[in-house]
Amino acid sequence: MKAVTLNGLSKVYGKGKAIAVNKVSFEVSNGELFGLIGPDGAGKTSIFRMLTTLLLPDGGSASVIGLDVVKDHKKIRSRVGYMPGRFSLYPDLTVEENLTFFATIFNTRLAENYHLIKDIYIQLEPFKKRMAGKLSGGMKQKLALCCALIHKPAVLFLDEPTTGVDPVSRREFWEMLKQLKQQAITIVVSTPYMDEANLCDRIGLIQSGDLLTVDTPANIISAYPEQLYAVKADNMPALLKTLSAYDEVLSNNAFGEYAHVSFKDQAIEVNVVQSYLQQQGLSGIELRRTPATIEDCFIKRLSN
Repeated sequence: MKAVTLNGLSKVYGKGKAIAVNKVSFEVSNGELFGLIGPDGAGKTSIFRMLTTLLLPDGGSASVIGLDVVKDHKKIRSRVGYMPGRFSLYPDLTVEENLTFFATIFNTRLAENYHLIKDIYIQLEPFKKRMAGKLSGGMKQKLALCCALIHKPAVLFLDEPTTGVDPVSRREFWEMLKQLKQQAITIVVSTPYMDEANLCDRIGLIQSGDLLTVDTPANIISAYPEQLYAVKADNMPALLKTLSAYDEVLSNNAFGEYAHVSFKDQAIEVNVVQSYLQQQGLSGIELRRTPATIEDCFIKRLSN
């Protein structure tokens, strides 16, 4: 039995005019850390809300730990943990009161499953009497995770848990997920950050409600069909414009301070490209081979 199974799951808003989730199918194995990767509006939150029984599907089916999301919604709610994208705890209750409240809802006690949240709660304990609404973004995130774990869920759903927090808190959060995975908890996480994809066992790339692919990050990257080059110049807008007009260019996308470029001729020589760019009046040119990233793969699949 898979931890999570989707078969043609669909969701439509606005009397059928806006397709948020378009016949999405994938499976998540027990104990797996699975990432659903895509930008805002890709359909990630709608999928999570259907899997946690907060939203009814308009087509297809889905099950969590063998339970149907429609027929067995009450059973599912007691067996999963859900951390929504927005902070949804009680801001006028203290850290300790929020934890006690959620433990009571699930008919358990903080002490009963303390081992699950111990490493996280240690960081929160100095602030246990502070109102949740007065916590920093990173601390709110840790408290929400503790509340989602307090009843020892079989599957933990985390909807964009690192959005809006600082880089240090992002790193800490993923370290916490690695530790939770060792306790045999299945984790399904969504994120718009492509760099977080490499921290998952497997990922699904999603855009505009359509699932583009599901595989390990390594397999998705290794399947990238062309050699990529990182190109830089003193005038980046002019470089991007020049590359777009160059007949030898197959693809050309901005990536931070570089452009990631592939060429129709896979054996093209670097000095040939450099000479062309210099002839177009560009200076300070850097050109080197670079490995593909998940973001490169995502863009490539959108263009196919």
